[in-house]
Amino acid sequence: MLADALEHLVRGIVGHPDDVQVTSKTLRRGALLEVRVHPDDLGRVIGRAGRTAKALRTVIGALAGGKAVRVDLVDVDRR
Repeated sequence: MLADALEHLVRGIVGHPDDVQVTSKTLRRGALLEVRVHPDDLGRVIGRAGRTAKALRTVIGALAGGKAVRVDLVDVDRR
């Protein structure tokens, strides 16, 4: 559910919505949501001084209901 919500939010921000991929992994400390975007869109998702990324993390944290969730942003070229 969190991965779907994050993917929906990110697709609305980026210029290449088809390149958005959100993967979910379960770790000891909680969930990890990894967002992969087109290299041209990485700046849009991060935002000025990281404000957009922080807002995305805040929304996903609120949706998680107190559970530990980490959101990582990665461009498509990195693996």
